Amino acid sequence: MGQQLADRRDIDFVMHEQLRYEALTEHPRYSHYNRQTFDMIVAEARRFALKEILPTYVQGDREGVRFENGAVIVPECYRRPYALLQQGEWCAVTEDPEVGGQGLPCSVAIAVNEYITGTNFAFSSYALMSHGAGKMIQLFGSDELKRTYLKKLYTGQWSGTMLLTESNAGSDVGALSTAAVKNADGSYSLTGSKIFITGGDHDLAENIVHPVLARIEGAPAGTKGISIFVVPKYLVNADGTPGERNDIVCTGVEEKMGIHGSATCAMALGSKGACRGWLLGEENQGMKIMFHMMNEARLGVGLQAFAHASAAYLYALDYARQRRQGRDLEQLMNPEAPQVPIISHPDVRRMLLGMKAYVEGMRSFTYYVAWCLDQAELTEDPEAAAAWADRAALLTPVLKSYNANRGFDVCVDAIQVFGGAGYTKDYPVEQVARDCKIASIYEGTDGIQAMDLLGRKMGMKQGAVFMALMQTIQDQTAAARDAGLAGLADALDAALQRLGETALQLGQAAMSPAFKTAFAHSLPFLEVVGDCIMAWMLIWRATIASAKLSAGAGKKDRHFYNGQVKSAEFFIQNLLPVTMGKLAAIQAVGSAAVDIEDEAFGG
Repeated sequence: MGQQLADRRDIDFVMHEQLRYEALTEHPRYSHYNRQTFDMIVAEARRFALKEILPTYVQGDREGVRFENGAVIVPECYRRPYALLQQGEWCAVTEDPEVGGQGLPCSVAIAVNEYITGTNFAFSSYALMSHGAGKMIQLFGSDELKRTYLKKLYTGQWSGTMLLTESNAGSDVGALSTAAVKNADGSYSLTGSKIFITGGDHDLAENIVHPVLARIEGAPAGTKGISIFVVPKYLVNADGTPGERNDIVCTGVEEKMGIHGSATCAMALGSKGACRGWLLGEENQGMKIMFHMMNEARLGVGLQAFAHASAAYLYALDYARQRRQGRDLEQLMNPEAPQVPIISHPDVRRMLLGMKAYVEGMRSFTYYVAWCLDQAELTEDPEAAAAWADRAALLTPVLKSYNANRGFDVCVDAIQVFGGAGYTKDYPVEQVARDCKIASIYEGTDGIQAMDLLGRKMGMKQGAVFMALMQTIQDQTAAARDAGLAGLADALDAALQRLGETALQLGQAAMSPAFKTAFAHSLPFLEVVGDCIMAWMLIWRATIASAKLSAGAGKKDRHFYNGQVKSAEFFIQNLLPVTMGKLAAIQAVGSAAVDIEDEAFGG
């Protein structure tokens, strides 16, 4: 197939025509880069992912992880690419080269990880989670913790995890029971158990570093009393090598719907009374510190979901161009007419264009949030930097949840394009759908993201952050109108007007005695915000494309730019009217979900 997993032409469009990455090189931090070096790095990530990681996708799923004699064994095919992942310094590409990174902007890292994550998330999770663990140590750890762990985590020599969830403390982290007692040498003894730990144990890296949430004896109840500890699988010798085994062990691995090559472990700490950990940051700062990792992880999950959607779309597109079935509608009554590729059929074309629009919109959305994070880091004006950071914070829960759900929808549509063949293991789309589904659950379920958006993010700075976003989108519709896209601009402006009214009404309801009813509508509200962002990203793309077409783009580029306009037309003309209906439903603030008695659910 011409493109595999991700459309490089579309990536280039976002990087260089929509967001203009070359502007990043004007900052001293990235002055040693230029457009060509950015492109070369992405090209090498693509080559590595397609050549070394992609062959492990189906094989790793079929083999899965094994739990034998207390040890977790990963698929054998993961070993070579994991070693190459370390050698290529792909584990923490945004970090400084002195600590094992490549010093890339977050925006470019997203393009790199679209290939590495999208090729096989189950494989890449072993290395990429190490970045989050290392970042917490870099930001909050003592000099000794940094010397001991940082470079080894960033290079992937040691891997990292995130130990939050317990059987009685999932989303309600404050209910955790894992306990910590301070020792005379300054370390802590931990006891407890955790579940659903991605990469909690495996045999790829020589050590595993666990950031563990626990409560120090005597600490306050709830999230206020949670601290975070660095707990290695193997205690570290004075020379930096792994020493004796720490008292943290895997007690089993989950059998999951997808990502079979990823070890999802149950972990026991201190079953022998000898689990040692070291405090990260200050006591009772655990949640504050963990959110640094969580926010990075949520951006990563948004990327993970849309990367699966991109792969599913391209698989379906290739199949639709090759699979011949049925006659053209114009020749439907002619029994002698030849079969045509199924891409000729209107309903298949509808599915493919819808998939295309979502994938392109989600790509721009994901890259844009990374771009906001870069601007927050690079902008010297403190007020402007805060505005960029606030925008990223507002958009993160939307990105995580919206991409997860629409990405999965694209995967389901890909199966539909394949028909019965898509439901078999003869083609990869059934696995892509299974692997994608976890994204709506990882790092806070959809409901958690929606509550964060409505309960926290919408009210940031008395609503000024949300209003600034609305103004940015309206500025884009004005530019689209100037580019000859007035009809699309008018439709999006109407949706924005309705969205603003709905946000005000729902926000007021959330602060009233009817707050439970308001939060019953929080996820539909997140989805309509996401719909409007998709329309914004697509009309932004179409505006650029229209200008390029007017300037006389070449034949190959003409096809690409026409595709951008058609994606925007399809979404705004066919899908945004559905958003208007969803907005009307939210404004009705129906209370049935809250009012219904438990017994009335039946069963």
